[in-house]
Amino acid sequence: MRIRPATPADLGALTEIYNHYVVHTPITFDIKPVTLDDRRAWLDAHPATGRYRLLVAEATEGGVLGYASSGPFKSKQAYETSVETSVYLAPDHTGRGLGALLYRALFDALATEDVHRAYAGITQPNVPSMRLHERFGFTPAGLLEQVGRKFDTFWDVAWLEKRLD
Repeated sequence: MRIRPATPADLGALTEIYNHYVVHTPITFDIKPVTLDDRRAWLDAHPATGRYRLLVAEATEGGVLGYASSGPFKSKQAYETSVETSVYLAPDHTGRGLGALLYRALFDALATEDVHRAYAGITQPNVPSMRLHERFGFTPAGLLEQVGRKFDTFWDVAWLEKRLD
């Protein structure tokens, strides 16, 4: 397996992984599956360098196993040195340490950029994601109670923060 920047050729696999979580979990608050066109702009907003990265884990024999990304935390310019991070894995590749490998590569890449803080919003409950983020030095920054409704249920979102300076 290798970790590398995402390319346009990965768009289908990235969309398929993300849509699994859209359809089957409350982890993302998207309600309807996204299309390739929806995700193309997202992919294009993640160049190989800079604050906003998109790294994929690729199997030795080919195929995307998961991805980690950093993107804008908020759109106002004063927030530009803060990023929001996330990890999504193919459903049959969870629980094997792949998320940690992706996050390590992402934070190694961000160490060379002008990034001051990383934030992650995690739908609750999600013990594996909370553990992963805590392992990488994220600390609690707040809890938004019943902030999103999906599958006829209101969900809390825990916000975590990581110092990068």
